[in-house]
Amino acid sequence: MTTEVTLLDGGMGQELYRRSGQPASPLWSAQVMRERPDLVVELHREFIAAGAEVIAINAYTATPQRLARDADASLFEPLQHAALDAAAAARDGADRPVRIAGCLPPLMASYRADVVPDAQTLLDTYRRIVDIQNGGVDLYMGETLSTVREVSAATAAAGATGKPVWTSMTVDDADGTRLRSGEPLADGVAAAQDAGASAVLVNCSIPEAIGQAMAVLAESGLPFGGYANGFTSIAALAPGGTVDGLEARSDLGPDAYAGHVMGWVRDGAAIVGGCCEVGPAHIAAIATALGKSP
Repeated sequence: MTTEVTLLDGGMGQELYRRSGQPASPLWSAQVMRERPDLVVELHREFIAAGAEVIAINAYTATPQRLARDADASLFEPLQHAALDAAAAARDGADRPVRIAGCLPPLMASYRADVVPDAQTLLDTYRRIVDIQNGGVDLYMGETLSTVREVSAATAAAGATGKPVWTSMTVDDADGTRLRSGEPLADGVAAAQDAGASAVLVNCSIPEAIGQAMAVLAESGLPFGGYANGFTSIAALAPGGTVDGLEARSDLGPDAYAGHVMGWVRDGAAIVGGCCEVGPAHIAAIATALGKSP
């Protein structure tokens, strides 16, 4: 059973924020990408050493819309290329095969369906991101998508490359069967399938909500899975806000988190990992529970 499970990395943003020692920035992990790319390479390597078989490039906040609002839109291409370079440097030093995943995140803000752009803007922007990332990635991950129209646009843009697309949505912490927008998760799954997704996942929600989502994902017939965050609540994070207003749960150490993940695996999950507040030690605990040797 466990040998068929693919292990992802954990969350980059919170780890990099802590390791950089710098004040919180609306650009989150992209700020570190600019100032300390060595920290990004080091963290990628730690996730690989912990057992991660897929690492996502550190470009979550490097979208044209976020950069125009919070920094400088001209940073878009340099930050994307820097993220690709950091992931490649980490993989090149690995002693086993590791795949690199492109990152198709929310364009404006995490969790906030009310600021998601219109469908055409989404599609055009995701195509820009895909064009830059395509030469350096093995697959694409839509991440933390909170609306059906984001799911459709991100999956279609990445799917046009012919590479695998793993589409991941974020669900309501109080009801894992609904997206943050309030739309049924099943509608997001159907949109991902229609657009050509190779796998469907849920991420950046509490582990309990992700556990609720597994049955909905399973109905797709596609490979499915999840990777949770470790926040007590995401309510304090406004568009353009900083992560220092978020609090980590005290009950999600590596073994406890791995226990949640193994519950998803028992429910059929084939792709698992971690999101915000899930570090290399958590990924190592999952690898151990799965019987995988880094």
